[in-house]
Amino acid sequence: MPPLLDFKDIQEKLSTQFRPWQRSFQFWVRAADIYTGYKVFQLRVSLVKDEEKQEAMWEGQHELAAEKIYAMCSDLGGFFLKVAQIIGKPDLAPAAWVRRLVTLYDRAPATPFDAVKLVLEKELGRSIEDIFERFDVEPLGSASIAQVHRARLKGDKSDVVVKVQHPGVQDLMMTDIHNLQAFALYMQKTDIKFDLFSVTKEMEKQIGYEFDFTREANAMERIRQFLYKNNKTSPVLVPRVLKDMVSRRAFVMEYMDGIPILNLGDEIAKRGINPGGKIAAAAKQNILKSLTLAYGQMILKSGFFHADPHPGNILICKDYGQVKDLPDKLRLGYANLVLAIADGDPIRAAESYRELGIDTLSKCENEMQELFRLAQTMFDTKLPPGVAMLQPFSEDSSIKKISVETFPEELYSVLRTVHLLRGLSVGLGINYSCAEQWRPIAEQALYLAGRLKDTDLKTKRRGRSFFRRLL
Repeated sequence: MPPLLDFKDIQEKLSTQFRPWQRSFQFWVRAADIYTGYKVFQLRVSLVKDEEKQEAMWEGQHELAAEKIYAMCSDLGGFFLKVAQIIGKPDLAPAAWVRRLVTLYDRAPATPFDAVKLVLEKELGRSIEDIFERFDVEPLGSASIAQVHRARLKGDKSDVVVKVQHPGVQDLMMTDIHNLQAFALYMQKTDIKFDLFSVTKEMEKQIGYEFDFTREANAMERIRQFLYKNNKTSPVLVPRVLKDMVSRRAFVMEYMDGIPILNLGDEIAKRGINPGGKIAAAAKQNILKSLTLAYGQMILKSGFFHADPHPGNILICKDYGQVKDLPDKLRLGYANLVLAIADGDPIRAAESYRELGIDTLSKCENEMQELFRLAQTMFDTKLPPGVAMLQPFSEDSSIKKISVETFPEELYSVLRTVHLLRGLSVGLGINYSCAEQWRPIAEQALYLAGRLKDTDLKTKRRGRSFFRRLL
């Protein structure tokens, strides 16, 4: 007698096979709706002469688009949650987008506990009951690639955090990235004169790395040791990884208590301190200073840095899935650009762009000044006086006047880090320049590489022995 067909099994296999096609269809339908909505609106608003009425119309359009973008990112999940993190920044996107998209940080749909248990026991080689005295079924948070649970090991008095990868998410994320690359190619040929495709290629490479938690755990330890080595007191705290509990899809680290950085104002108010007062401002300034110092040291001294400092990742501990090892040529080229921005030197900025392999095409008369403005827009956290949002793709922006024809893929992580730091500073209500804070570190990197002489230094205490003491 022939075996009976298992229709449920066939249905599941067909569903798995066609799921990437379904996601692609959903993405293109929704992306086209949002894009054409803005194009049609631009025609409508151009017929209105009253500026106040125009602003009200734009706000309404942004609200409408924000709901559609939120729905797309929330429904599709996966990589589109990372897209929400990138575009939902208060210094870059319309306020309506930010208000809606910020709620997606660490709020990806959680994997059911039964599936989590299967992954964890397969990866660690033992049952949960054998390893943990307590394991919270409800996750502390769930993001695009993994979710984290609070637990306590048997025979221990301290809590730990267990990070577990969502099963089956990698193939779907790769499908999402390829769709975004095609959309980026279209956008850079029509609306945005920037090499978006190279940026998405680097995103594809970095996302691929994130699925290897052994790499993430090693990165955490490397960064933790680097920061402790280079500072009397580390400017940020990095969780310690339990080395005997690390695998490709799960690992265990020490638990660190904290609050999301953008909830800092609420926490300050709970303690009876005026969130808009001097004490609160000083606290926020110190937090940003510590965070920026850590990133300046990582990028400019070693070239190995955590490349995903979005608000959902920052309590005191951070997610180290996205790390970048920057080649010395790019590290020193970027150090040169930091000096150019900090010193207000357009000629040096143009030289740095050429050294970094950023090819531009000018569409204006004052090319040097616009190129310098572009460098500030892309690689510094400071907003110009009176500006609350950069709007880099508006008609009078530098990106419209200076077309970025080629952008090195490996430099994308630096660009993203700077923009996320700027988003944090805007969210905290503090306008500061990372280039100015990083200036001594950049000068040190160039000096030790033999590209600056004692007479070139602006740091008060000159000499190789001084810089060696900084290392």
